[in-house]
Amino acid sequence: MKPGDELPPLTVPITRTLIVAGAVASRDYQDVHHDAELAREKGSPDIFMNILTTNGLVGRYITDHFGPRAILRKVAIRLGAPNHPGDTMVLTGTVTEIDGDTAHVRVVGANGLGHHVTGTVTVEVPR
Repeated sequence: MKPGDELPPLTVPITRTLIVAGAVASRDYQDVHHDAELAREKGSPDIFMNILTTNGLVGRYITDHFGPRAILRKVAIRLGAPNHPGDTMVLTGTVTEIDGDTAHVRVVGANGLGHHVTGTVTVEVPR
């Protein structure tokens, strides 16, 4: 692996179940993550994914690629366009730096509205 290498994309269907289960699993009980009617009352067209679920999906994307020995050392992400049920998010990654056993990867997760998540992940893969 070297700087400039691209990771294969990961396509994630955004289902209502994924959004609600991710929110509940991360103990995020904000109504906008599980109650469509209340989300609409607050100005959203539907429920939307929380940052903790997105963070988990980004981590999964990296560890699926780098393998079972991969250790996430840093995940720095920023949310953009919301993930709503019925959409699809495609995660892509580009290696920006290699330092010994450590890789730095630029990650983007795009959906039908634009970039849902952007950021960088530092992953160590012990030899």
